[in-house]
Amino acid sequence: MPCNRGRLRHIIAMNSMTGFGRADAAGEGVTWCVELSAVNRKQLEVVAGLPRELTELEQAVRNEIASHCSRGRVNVHVRCDATQGGAARLKVDEALALQYVAAFDRLADTLKLPHLSAALDPTRWTGVIELERTPVQADKAWPLIEKALREALIPFTAMRAAEGASLKIDIETRLGRIEGLLEGIRAKAGEVPGSYRKALMQRLQEAGLPVDLNDERLVKEIALFADRCDISEELTRARSHLDQFAKYLVSKEAMGRSMDFLTQELSREFNTMGSKANNAELAHLVVAAKSEIEKIREQVQNVE
Repeated sequence: MPCNRGRLRHIIAMNSMTGFGRADAAGEGVTWCVELSAVNRKQLEVVAGLPRELTELEQAVRNEIASHCSRGRVNVHVRCDATQGGAARLKVDEALALQYVAAFDRLADTLKLPHLSAALDPTRWTGVIELERTPVQADKAWPLIEKALREALIPFTAMRAAEGASLKIDIETRLGRIEGLLEGIRAKAGEVPGSYRKALMQRLQEAGLPVDLNDERLVKEIALFADRCDISEELTRARSHLDQFAKYLVSKEAMGRSMDFLTQELSREFNTMGSKANNAELAHLVVAAKSEIEKIREQVQNVE
């Protein structure tokens, strides 16, 4: 069994999990074709489609894919095409064919169908014409398969990197919008207690009730409201999450799972802000931010 010569994983700043690559490697009368296709998955899943006699090479194929990918479902299809007649040949059993002809002639006489033999297709006669394949040995096949696999990985990884770059631009743009919305929320949150105090005083006056600014009940009500709608902790955590996201975007490691977790945490903080809002303008800003977070979450699902 050949040993896989593993290499260190090289991951560009951000890769998509979607990719396709194909390559051929020819030698000793055969051409081995390797085709790769990948879609998103939470973990790495490699599905190797090899000829039955080469199933022992599955682990070597998986190791090679694992040295380039950390997430995604990668389908590897390996096919052997014969060239120069080296891998397969037709085998014709003439004696068996003569038996078929004799049997059909007798049947034609019995059924009074003189032209029966002319309408028959010898390629459908079981055992007469067969494709005889030369046995493929794993040790001899692996060097060519490995070569085709590594060459297929070049366009495969290039496609993942190109799509990853597009994802990065989109995510950066949306994070910038969230940052602006967060600052707007911070500014508006500071005005909420004062607005509530003003509205409360106005309602009391409209109700014809005396307003004493030193009334302990009034002061307590305003203080309780200010405490209930205080989102300073959520603002701090959301700011921290955005800073962490910025670090992930320039990381040389695969950060898809980390980004997925971070979008959940960002969404949690903005949900809490929304529930504490008590202000229509602030709630509107929160909804806009949550919309951008959801779009980032969808994009992150395809980040390695």
